[in-house]
Amino acid sequence: MGADLGITNYIHTSKNLSVDTLDLSDEYDRYAREQRKLARKEHGSNNWEKQRQQVARAKRKIKRKVEDFQHKLTTWLVKKYDVVAVEDLDVKPMLETSQNAKSKQDAAWSRFIELLEYKGELHGTHVETVEPRGTTKECSVCGVETAKPIWVREHSCPACGHKEDRDLNAAKNILTRGLRQLGLGQSESTPVQTALPTFTPHREAVDAKRVVEAGSPGA
Repeated sequence: MGADLGITNYIHTSKNLSVDTLDLSDEYDRYAREQRKLARKEHGSNNWEKQRQQVARAKRKIKRKVEDFQHKLTTWLVKKYDVVAVEDLDVKPMLETSQNAKSKQDAAWSRFIELLEYKGELHGTHVETVEPRGTTKECSVCGVETAKPIWVREHSCPACGHKEDRDLNAAKNILTRGLRQLGLGQSESTPVQTALPTFTPHREAVDAKRVVEAGSPGA
């Protein structure tokens, strides 16, 4: 299975399963309220220290919910699949340039991969991190690259006519690269071409809350 870190969801897999991003809006609202209260306290006073602890608790709650979500999702992935391929993303520059940095921070992709690799060893699952460059542009059928802006959510290949969800196409490319690294995929015999930008099959969506409550997307 290949997994693409989604823009509109947490991950989108090569099996056309999308897992929603965990909704932490209530937790972030509380965190912001506690920070505003702290700003009104006299720095260093007893009341300031008590409120500082409230801020810390609110922050810990966010962290724990993210970690719980990641633990359950990664456990399900390594138990269900023999091979899990993911992008080897450098998240830091993404956070620095993204207008939606908080969501990417919630994703905590580096931690997610660490958990996958750790649990992969425990369950005998191959976890492969692959080069992310071109996974979105490249057609998963013919290999032709098509540039597309972030708001274009469908992959449409001008060379072979293949059309499908943008993230699904990327996830398939990620899986192909992971299999090649394991020596299980086809060799790269088709030269990569580049086409001009152009402007989907049914997918199964999983609410993040189901992952947290049930322990796996399929439960």
